[in-house]
Amino acid sequence: MIERWSPTAPHTVSRVAGPPGAALSSAGVAAFGTGSKGVGGGARGGAGRRARVEAGLAELERWLADQVRKGLAAASESEWQHLARRLVDAQAPGVAAMVGGLAEARSAADWPERLLAQIAMLHLLAAGHRGLDELPDELAQTVRTRVGYLVTRDKVLAGPAVRDLWHVLGRRDETHDRLVARRVWLLGRRTGRAALVLSFAPVGRPLDDSLVTGELLDASLAFYPGASPLRALVATRHDEPSAVTGIERLQGPGQGRRVSAPVPPGGSASVALDTVAKALAGDPWTDSWPLVLAGALPTAGTLAGLPLHPGLATPWRLIALSGGRPLTVAAEWTPRGLVPLTAWDEQGLAVIL
Repeated sequence: MIERWSPTAPHTVSRVAGPPGAALSSAGVAAFGTGSKGVGGGARGGAGRRARVEAGLAELERWLADQVRKGLAAASESEWQHLARRLVDAQAPGVAAMVGGLAEARSAADWPERLLAQIAMLHLLAAGHRGLDELPDELAQTVRTRVGYLVTRDKVLAGPAVRDLWHVLGRRDETHDRLVARRVWLLGRRTGRAALVLSFAPVGRPLDDSLVTGELLDASLAFYPGASPLRALVATRHDEPSAVTGIERLQGPGQGRRVSAPVPPGGSASVALDTVAKALAGDPWTDSWPLVLAGALPTAGTLAGLPLHPGLATPWRLIALSGGRPLTVAAEWTPRGLVPLTAWDEQGLAVIL
């Protein structure tokens, strides 16, 4: 079981079963501004919103200082819940979600390290918002995104779009209270850009299934603004999915689907780490990023020498597919390790893990 937060009520945490990908972070709520550093809702509304956020984050900084002074073991979960509610009232839902995640860190075996790291990231975000007017435009937008300022879908679609042949690397569904969130990872074949497309639906209602793992999509994507833009909307489809044939469903535990399509370009573990480092340099609060590893050999606890997420079961399906031979694997990077999504066998068939 892993913990997730609800995008509709960021201070609420629900538990969902399944392999642990990165939690849906405040990056799922993008920022909206009226000027180069302003916030949405008009001059008066934007100023009022920012003042409320600043007051809430000032309270957060005082609380963080108290935690460090008293010791990390002294805080109670009820304190965190109360603070998260106060941050929601202050219109900082992204920060409230991060505070809500402290309880999960506290329950881990390595809780001192994880809790201190999350407290440090909270402090960095509060300090970033305090100095918002001094930041470069893209970094300022990233800070607003992580705090929880809203950008409208129309505003994103009105911005520039990136056309490419997009590999659909994999997807993951997560339940947040009464809402199901679908995360679909894409990689541009020509540009090498990564993208995340999110969709939501109430529990029991169908989700958008137009992006099929393994397909190659000729489309223009509009990205939400930020220093390391990742979340995107499909603005225009220019053609039907390319080279998608031979779908075969595999029944039983570890159900999957094979899709015949071009194998996405991948790199070594070193290239993957460089990719993550660049993403973190732009957005230090990044907690999830898609990678494609070429010539990757899986073991019980590693992939291409990089650690798998400790919450995962032994990836026997991936190990069996490899048969001791290296292969191309798409995985989701998280701070705690990789979560394999899809692998391509020696015939070039995509196998959903």
